[in-house]
Amino acid sequence: MHAWLTAQVQEPAVLVTVAIVEGSGPREPGAKMLVTARNQYDTIGGGHLEMCAIELAREMLEGAASARLERYALGPTLGQCCGGVVHLAFELVGHDLAAVLQGLRARPREDCWRLSAIDGPAAALLLGADGLRPVAGGQGASAPAIDRERGTHVLRDADGRRWLADPCLAPRAHLVLFGAGHVGAAIVRLLGELPCTVTWVDEREDMFPASLPANVTVEATDMPEACVSAAPADASYLVMTHSHALDQRLSAAILSRGDVGWFGLIGSHTKRVQFERRLAARGLPQERIDAMACPIGLPGISSKLPAAIAASVCAQLLMVWERQQIAALSTPARLAFAS
Repeated sequence: MHAWLTAQVQEPAVLVTVAIVEGSGPREPGAKMLVTARNQYDTIGGGHLEMCAIELAREMLEGAASARLERYALGPTLGQCCGGVVHLAFELVGHDLAAVLQGLRARPREDCWRLSAIDGPAAALLLGADGLRPVAGGQGASAPAIDRERGTHVLRDADGRRWLADPCLAPRAHLVLFGAGHVGAAIVRLLGELPCTVTWVDEREDMFPASLPANVTVEATDMPEACVSAAPADASYLVMTHSHALDQRLSAAILSRGDVGWFGLIGSHTKRVQFERRLAARGLPQERIDAMACPIGLPGISSKLPAAIAASVCAQLLMVWERQQIAALSTPARLAFAS
């Protein structure tokens, strides 16, 4: 998940946000890192830009400025081959911003807007998905109206004061993973570093590790089909249980839904042919059966090592989820999950 948000920092810190990108840049608007006197959490793309940003953030820790917006020409100034121009917002984590970050941690499945003053007295608010309702931070601050049709951007209020408007979207990527074997465990380890949520399902409770990534929820149940029914719309599903009969039941339950974002079934081409025939015999729509990914993973990777299969499947999922994220960014006010 996002290290800039989940880091347990007990010392003064500066939040650095990519506010504007003109041309090519190492990270997209909205990318963030948290900088303290000794550490950094997350990245805005590395290289000379990040080094300069860390230096400035640490200067702010020793000075009086609470926020600033800096322009970096990557090619002529920093010698980076990206060649674009990046504007970075620097915010000292004071009382209001700390409350905003805590509010984000308390709402991991809600869309929110973060609004921070760049000029003048420090002010930071967390707004709901509508961009209007304050939910944390400076409740009494007089903030400008944001443009919910845009992503991260800088705007001015009636007095000319600049503000950073930053949509903090809940992860659209949700995987329901059936099977706690070696491949399933390897997939969970990899996804623990990515902005997604995972529901990990198996009837064998003793198969789950004692320690799990923060974005993973375990369902130890002998009724796994219920987890298909409970999944949010556009979720991804990955079936890799210890039983072909269970795989078939789960496949039928998944393909019975009309709002599946992606469905992958572990197995060979022979298994796919068998399952296609059996699922069609149950009357499931052929276009949904055709969309089933089986075998799973990217073509050209033949290794059967659990870690290799996991890496291939996670890359496949990232391709799906990036398409979903692009669609989500076009409608940032939409809640990712039902409340």
